[in-house]
Amino acid sequence: MEGGAEPSFAAAGVGGFRGRALLAHAQPHGPARPPPPCRPCATPRAPPAPPRPPLSAQELSQEVKAFLSGLDPVQGTPLSPPAHARCALRLLRCLPPARHAALQHLRGLFDDQVCSHLLQREGSAPSPAPKASPGAEVVQEVRRALAELVAANPRAWAPNVAAWASELMGQLSSKYAGRPGVPPPASLNELLQLWMSCPATRALLDIYSQCLAAMVGSCPDACVDALLDTSVQHSPHFDWVVAHVGSSFPGTIISRVLSCGLKDFCAHGGDAAGTATGDKRVPKIASVVGILGHLASRHAGSIKQELLRMFHESLGSTREHHKATVPFLLQLALMSPTLLATVSPELVDSLKPPVLNQLHQHFSAMPRDELDGVVGVVVHLLCHTSAGALRTLRFLLATAAPASVITAPGPALHEGVREACERLLQLLLLHLHKLVHGRSSPSLAECPARPVPFLDALRPHVRELCLDTLRLERKRCLWQHQLLALLAVHSAPHGAAEALFFLLALARTPEELALAPQLHAGLCAVLPDPLPAAITAAVAQIHAGRLPEPQLAQLLRNLALLLQHREGDGDGGDPALGAALARHLPDLAQLLLHPRPEVAEAACRLLAACPLPRALPPAHLLPAVRAAVRRFFAGLWLGDAAALAPGVRLLARLSAVSPAAAKAVLAQLVEGALRGRNAELFGGTAEPPGHEDAPVPPAVSLLDTNQRFTAGLNTSGGVWSVFHAGVIGRGLKPAAGTGQRAAEELSRNTQTFLSLVLRCCRGSWAARPGLGVSAEAAKAVAAALVEAVCPEAAGAELAWPPEELARATVERDLRILRRFRQHPLLFPLLRLVAGGHPALCYCSVLLRGLLASLVAHWDACRASSTVASPWHLRASCALVALLAEGSLLPPVLGNMHELFPELAPFEVHLLLLSVWDYLRENSPLPQKFTFQPELGVFRRDFGRDGDVGKHLAVLHSVLHRNIHRLGLLAGRFYP
Repeated sequence: MEGGAEPSFAAAGVGGFRGRALLAHAQPHGPARPPPPCRPCATPRAPPAPPRPPLSAQELSQEVKAFLSGLDPVQGTPLSPPAHARCALRLLRCLPPARHAALQHLRGLFDDQVCSHLLQREGSAPSPAPKASPGAEVVQEVRRALAELVAANPRAWAPNVAAWASELMGQLSSKYAGRPGVPPPASLNELLQLWMSCPATRALLDIYSQCLAAMVGSCPDACVDALLDTSVQHSPHFDWVVAHVGSSFPGTIISRVLSCGLKDFCAHGGDAAGTATGDKRVPKIASVVGILGHLASRHAGSIKQELLRMFHESLGSTREHHKATVPFLLQLALMSPTLLATVSPELVDSLKPPVLNQLHQHFSAMPRDELDGVVGVVVHLLCHTSAGALRTLRFLLATAAPASVITAPGPALHEGVREACERLLQLLLLHLHKLVHGRSSPSLAECPARPVPFLDALRPHVRELCLDTLRLERKRCLWQHQLLALLAVHSAPHGAAEALFFLLALARTPEELALAPQLHAGLCAVLPDPLPAAITAAVAQIHAGRLPEPQLAQLLRNLALLLQHREGDGDGGDPALGAALARHLPDLAQLLLHPRPEVAEAACRLLAACPLPRALPPAHLLPAVRAAVRRFFAGLWLGDAAALAPGVRLLARLSAVSPAAAKAVLAQLVEGALRGRNAELFGGTAEPPGHEDAPVPPAVSLLDTNQRFTAGLNTSGGVWSVFHAGVIGRGLKPAAGTGQRAAEELSRNTQTFLSLVLRCCRGSWAARPGLGVSAEAAKAVAAALVEAVCPEAAGAELAWPPEELARATVERDLRILRRFRQHPLLFPLLRLVAGGHPALCYCSVLLRGLLASLVAHWDACRASSTVASPWHLRASCALVALLAEGSLLPPVLGNMHELFPELAPFEVHLLLLSVWDYLRENSPLPQKFTFQPELGVFRRDFGRDGDVGKHLAVLHSVLHRNIHRLGLLAGRFYP
């Protein structure tokens, strides 16, 4: 019937015996009337007239003859296709036995109209408003006639007309699928737009929809079956019909499609075994999947509700089709991931103990092989589902191994349910292991991972999985740890680093922390070492500020604990972890300055346990040294030895990196001890804080402060007027004062500081036996002292200047004396320097300024005894002792400080002048020291400096004058 050719009688389905039966049924039973003349097909038909009375028997016989022969009974000419179609339509109305033949003939009419519509679309210049052809008018007449018949008697007409319309739409969709201009089946929206714009297919769709609407209230299964059968034969070209009908009747289509699919599944012997092997003998299930897949985008809620209803209705029922419901639903889920994602989250939520017990009873009578098939399907579905994966996992874990033996009120869970869930979890982990590790390449890093929807859905929930694993709940911890390892391998390298990071950051006990090394050991067997990436991720999280401060402190403590676990020597620790942390030394060193004490302390413990690289660039070394020194003094302020120990160890390790590092550490230590409030720790006077150390000033007006003292602003001095009591913009000057601390505390702090300095001095330089330090280390301390006490004199000449030049440095000498009075720590530091010959020579400018100031003081002193100036007395004794210990004075002159407490101020003045004269003639230069390899130290031979006797004349004179009191000491001052 293609191309509008006139159908033969046999093609119309009315040949042979059936044609004769039609003629016999149409014989007249009364006087014959002439048949009405056929209207010429060329003349357009008028609008349909009101219903006419039924045809007489003679007229009906003429219509049958015209329909069968295709000829006009009056003129004998061939009938045009519209006229022939109208003849079939009249028979359809008046002769029920001709229903099948008439409908078959009308197929050609719709075929012609579809072909004409497509040809018109393919034309180069289609008319903007094409006139309706006689065939299009007949199509609308057919639609109206069938609608009237269906409305008059739905049970008789709706199933057959629906089957005819759906089958014809399927045939037309498949026949013209390859024509130019017809979109591919994948473009469902374009295909639907094309066929809905065609009057013929639109009329067929309306006919089917009216049939289905007429049968919705009674029994729509026949109409739905016709849709399913056509969908099986003509999918995917027929999908546009399914999409439109489903959108128009979502409730009916969803429930009836599932019902018809289940009946067909049962009729073909669908069972668990067939489901497990993906049995393809059920023809309608693919159509069911396709229809529901089209409806899922807009009617997912209705589909989900219907699937859940079928599932719960089947439980506890003994009816045959209810027993096959679960295998049927499993088969649907296997064939449609969309349906699985739609229903799986709510299905898991509905699996309460009563439902689980019913499921157990439902499957308990199933043969072992069928049950294994069902379990295999469930495992496969779990691996390939992504919706609600975390919820599903937690349900399985909670059911297989409850966290508490105390159950909620209600029906108890059957023990077989727990065993089934435990087996399901084990099989799930095994299947995931095969999917993750079953790659073509032996190296997982080279071969990309195959998609595993279950693991892909869990990837955003790594933190939650780590928290669940760290609860250490019996069997669940083992399963969760295995799953975490599989997830880390599947999403490597970022997934492995993320899992390790969260385990390190969230662990709170040593038992919880042990999970991270276990996971790392398993990952190293299949992946490149993920630990550096985990540390990099941790540092990135710290920089981004995503970690709360307590969690940040916990992370740092955990890392330090892991390093200390394997510590066997001074540079011990986990090598891989230590090397990964060492790459981020600058980032971790910044945490030493964190405002929260627990974070700074944890960072200090971590860096103290971390092995440092042997070569650190200055840009990395110096910030770390400054931060470590500041952390040391913060611990000293706390007065807690446990908090102070990591800072001491960190500075010692930094100083051992290289001589340059040791110099930087010593310089920062000396500067930190002598500046700001840290001086109070050693009994010194705190200087006014600098700009960087000053606290936030209150809102102070300097003008208001000055006006409190006078009625008006004193401006008599013009621009040279001086305001008291403050600094512009910063308010009043803070008063400088000494902290009131116990002598025991000051002594302990001083001892701790000096011990640290000694330890740092021995870090990179070989020290001589005993308590001394190497010359290079002592020289570094000396340079730091000069820089801290008198920075303008750094790098000055070491030689003792003539007396006339010394007079020009009076102001500097007084400033040096003031610094020594403010910082009692300076004398112990100088004594430490004196132990490393000839390092004291590099403090010549400090010694010279202090000696000059003391000489001037004793010269101006009018007291009868030196005890009247206690500090100057102690400073004079300490200075001479230092000069002797540093081999800058011969032993005879170096012992004179023992006499100072018993002498008068003018006598001390004379003795210090003799020391000045000796140093002026024998300048403290390093060249005068000779290295002795056998002892590993520098020595000075005073015999080369000439006669010392002339410098002892004053000393002997003072001894003679005070022989009654100093006679017992006279023997110490004669060579």
